[in-house]
Amino acid sequence: MKHESMKQKTYEKEAAFLSPYAMRSELSRGRLRPEEPCSMRTDFQRDRDRIIYSKSFLRLKNKTQVFFAPDGDHYMSRLTHTLDVCQIARSIARCLSLNEDLAEAIALGHDLGHTPFGHIGERVLNRLCPTGFRHSEQSLRVVDCLEKDGAGLNLTYEVRDGILNHPKSGNPCTLEGVAVSLADRIAYINHDIEDAIRAGIIRADELPKRPVKLFGPDTSERINTAITDIVEVSEGQPFVRMSDERREALDELRAFMFERVYEHANVLIQDSADRMLEALYTYFLKRPEELPAQYASTAQTDVPRAVCDYLSSMSDRYAINVFRTLYVPREGSV
Repeated sequence: MKHESMKQKTYEKEAAFLSPYAMRSELSRGRLRPEEPCSMRTDFQRDRDRIIYSKSFLRLKNKTQVFFAPDGDHYMSRLTHTLDVCQIARSIARCLSLNEDLAEAIALGHDLGHTPFGHIGERVLNRLCPTGFRHSEQSLRVVDCLEKDGAGLNLTYEVRDGILNHPKSGNPCTLEGVAVSLADRIAYINHDIEDAIRAGIIRADELPKRPVKLFGPDTSERINTAITDIVEVSEGQPFVRMSDERREALDELRAFMFERVYEHANVLIQDSADRMLEALYTYFLKRPEELPAQYASTAQTDVPRAVCDYLSSMSDRYAINVFRTLYVPREGSV
């Protein structure tokens, strides 16, 4: 009873302090499968905890953000990127009186379905799989179907919607989901710039002049300016967005990164990762019986999807080890 009163206090605080455009926890559309609610936590708080303790979340620490096997300890991984998105999304939500718990849960789960080797892996699987592969859709598949040995995490509608719709092309049903989508772009563009400069691929003075003038010369200032701009434009409004001028400048930075970094950085390593994933895909497509047991039921009806489920779950290190086991001759084996 005491715990119930604690959750009720959260509901009352949300009713008193959240924006009229925020998503209130007690108004969630619910879960895919009905279940007994937690006596103390709201559904969004519970979703956040389920994601944090999932195996997919733990694997993010060994998945590439941009730079595969970087020579240094201070490059972004998929996990540090996720935490970065979470922090930015919470800052936006807090300043706009949105539901921070919902924003945090979406942010923590938005990249759970990402492949090893960053966007290289996504491109390879999208090219090979007959029905295509998009990491946002795979992230939803992870929380719905693959986690907990096929039982899924049974998350709320709003968190699932935010995960699916976090790409720029998405249309989240909550403002918290929109905040995460913006936070994702702000995070990856700015910290990828930082990593590219650290790797010697670009120099700070090569960045486009207009975005630098509008956002600032370093990562911290650019992120702070972006958040401030969103808050100033969106406060008290039924939307969350950046001003047109700074949105265009952010798009200019993104285009610069695609031209100078994402498509050209470490070309030899990218080619190696591409060939490695293609070889693994081809191997298991021909031998679905060798997939781990948890993918067997999917393989009975859709082998390419089962192979994508397995490969996208891999960390960089695990993918390399599986490839070595399958394709690299061991001493004394000849």
